[in-house]
Amino acid sequence: MSEQDWQSLDIKQILELLPHRYPFIMVDRILSVEPGVSIRGLKNVSINENFFQGHFPGEPVMPGVLMLEGMAQVGAILAYLTDREQTADKLVYFAGLDAVKFRRKVTPGDQLIYDLTVKKQKSRFWVMEGRAYVAEALAAEAQLMATFG
Repeated sequence: MSEQDWQSLDIKQILELLPHRYPFIMVDRILSVEPGVSIRGLKNVSINENFFQGHFPGEPVMPGVLMLEGMAQVGAILAYLTDREQTADKLVYFAGLDAVKFRRKVTPGDQLIYDLTVKKQKSRFWVMEGRAYVAEALAAEAQLMATFG
């Protein structure tokens, strides 16, 4: 993938970077990237998501932890695109979460926008601030820590 392709990525390009596959891929498109600084991703939330079968029958709500997973996947893409040599052939692992807040329900038909900003990066350790929006409404926010291994 060349550097000019980084401004936006479709699902095929995302699957080249992430090891995640259905049913655990939580991002459909990358809307913008500024390597080393920030990234914006998109997840179309559909009633066809397997988790809606049990969360909750008759009142489908996207689990908050899956919004955090979506943030983490978008953050991993930012790290992969920022430092290809350091991250090549490595997996990203959660190292921690801080200041997690869920602000709004996410339901089928919503479109989640993930915004992540790098707060700190040292060697293989990354700290990012993440927010998930539906339209202009904040749905979730967290500080995510990750490492490559």
